[in-house]
Amino acid sequence: MNPKAVVVYSGGMDSYTVLHHALKQNRQVFAISFNYGQKHSKELIVAAEVCQSLNIPHKVVDITSINSLMAGSSLTGDEAIPEGHYESDNMKSTVVPNRNMVLLSMAIAYAVSLEAGEVYYGAHAGDHHIYPDCRPEFVNAMNAVSKIANYQSVEIVTPFLHSSKGEILAAGIAMKLDYNHTWTCYNGRERACGKCGACHERLEAFAKQGATDPLRYETQ
Repeated sequence: MNPKAVVVYSGGMDSYTVLHHALKQNRQVFAISFNYGQKHSKELIVAAEVCQSLNIPHKVVDITSINSLMAGSSLTGDEAIPEGHYESDNMKSTVVPNRNMVLLSMAIAYAVSLEAGEVYYGAHAGDHHIYPDCRPEFVNAMNAVSKIANYQSVEIVTPFLHSSKGEILAAGIAMKLDYNHTWTCYNGRERACGKCGACHERLEAFAKQGATDPLRYETQ
């Protein structure tokens, strides 16, 4: 049988590409998503639909009970989602305290229970400026801990750690992926807002690839 791998799958375009990358690597994929009280919980619906269509086992873990311990982010609190370029300092309000350490810890536990040797997640270079838990030094440290925290060693795999959003999209286009089956906007409304940092970065990625984003935007 193909090696088992857990994929941290948010439903966004990065994790969507990582999910298919793992499948292309002939991994037996088990997807895991997290409801941490994010305003853009629409991504979880998209993730479930994709996993169902691909017949991939999919767990959605509700960790909203610890939301009060991860407070201070505009993604989960009353503060409005900031608008503007993704790398602007105002986007730091979207940082959820310790999010990836928490999510990766649970994904690693799931991998151990499955006897899977790998956990994939979609950290990439575009996140390095804003999110400390997507930077190479964090990934390397978590990977070292993951290999000694249990009797079974689990490797954290980040295939796009040093790639831009555009390069991730290019990889997805090469795999003929349909990005209509993703959700990126930090606002969970019917259409993507087109104004938040996540939307800006996504639209720029499509523009750099000379491609059209299939999602519908409020700004269109």
